[in-house]
Amino acid sequence: MGNLNKVMIIGNTGRDAELRYTANGTAVSDFSMAVNSRRRAQQSGEWEDETEWFQVVLFGDRAERISQYITKGKQLYVEGRLRTRNWDDDQGVRHYRTEVIANNIEFLDRRGEGGGGSDWGGGGGGSHGAAPSDVDDLPFE
Repeated sequence: MGNLNKVMIIGNTGRDAELRYTANGTAVSDFSMAVNSRRRAQQSGEWEDETEWFQVVLFGDRAERISQYITKGKQLYVEGRLRTRNWDDDQGVRHYRTEVIANNIEFLDRRGEGGGGSDWGGGGGGSHGAAPSDVDDLPFE
């Protein structure tokens, strides 16, 4: 049987996307995303919100095209795969970061709520606007 690495999340952006370029000129955009779930507290029995934070990364033309529209508070659907990378800081301490490498992003906000509600990134045709026609043809990473 084959392998599978797929993640789908719906939540709100925690900050504006930041666009930068690698040394070889590849566009990279990243942002944080909060996903809430409810659970019942063991001691009190009351319902509590639990927030999980994800770091989301986009590459290439997709990063250049949509990063300007990913602003704090936007509700998004993100589909992609998980990747964990590691590095050593200046003090020699090893750090780990697990990221969602996005291959599909859809804006879920309605028009008039924070501006724009277009679907971008291929996959679902939404009723909130039109994506560029060639988004599905983009190579990813």
